Amino acid sequence: MALVSSFTPVFVAVLCVVIAFVLRSFQKTETTSKPDSKSTREARPWVDEDLQDDTEISSKDNEDDEWVDGGEEDLVHVPYTPTRYPPEEMLERSQQFYSLLNKRRSVRFISPEPVPRSVIDNIIRAAGTAPSGAHTEPWTFVVVAEPETKHKIRLIVEEEEEINYRQRMGDKWVKDLERLRTNWVKEYLDEAPYLILIFKQAYGILPDGKKKTHYYNEISVSISCGLLLAGLHNAGLVTVTSTPLNCGPQLRLLLRRPANEKLLMLLPVGYAAAKATVPDLKRKPLDDIVVHI
Repeated sequence: MALVSSFTPVFVAVLCVVIAFVLRSFQKTETTSKPDSKSTREARPWVDEDLQDDTEISSKDNEDDEWVDGGEEDLVHVPYTPTRYPPEEMLERSQQFYSLLNKRRSVRFISPEPVPRSVIDNIIRAAGTAPSGAHTEPWTFVVVAEPETKHKIRLIVEEEEEINYRQRMGDKWVKDLERLRTNWVKEYLDEAPYLILIFKQAYGILPDGKKKTHYYNEISVSISCGLLLAGLHNAGLVTVTSTPLNCGPQLRLLLRRPANEKLLMLLPVGYAAAKATVPDLKRKPLDDIVVHI
């Protein structure tokens, strides 16, 4: 008994160490398995929840009576005969199109000179021709021309962008942007005659209030934004692509957009200012961006 009692403190100490090690390992595993954990947020503090594609509907949502089951009527299919060009004309047209888009640049110096609204409407019509998952067309283009609203948007963006630059983005990201001379001050949000805010519809809302799945909403709206940029350049207008991190909820509230819409991109649009400048950037050659197999 004396021998056992003499080993008891040592045994208890060893047991405590083992239990502590097991608990610590369990907590570490649990922490790394949770995508919303504090450690994950600290590692990627710049991630914007609005920019995450939430196409996938959970099983719980699928069981919800608020979601429509699908089963829409079959569409009539009609003949389609697109224009076909001789090889020589194809080559010429492709070269002209590349030459046009190769002159497109991101411009942060925008003139307040008025731009016809009909031009903007036509360009948005063109953007709305983009393909989308199951033809759900999950995009909303909010065009802001009212000076007071533009200024409110600027205040929201600059407040969040300063936090992004000082805290969220990290030293490496900020350092990489130095050569482009960008910061959180966005005068062009006041100066541009139009601000186009592109919202993705995470899901649709039918007239009866039921929800409709919008497949690949993030990709679909991104393709639409590409057409929008090409259309603006084609019309002689300039813009700079802006994805104002962590501004989505505030801007959605300001513009009175429904809960199913999430901000994807903000574009200030107008003519280039008389003294506009852009960085002297070079594009990658064709051999660096294409692989022929």
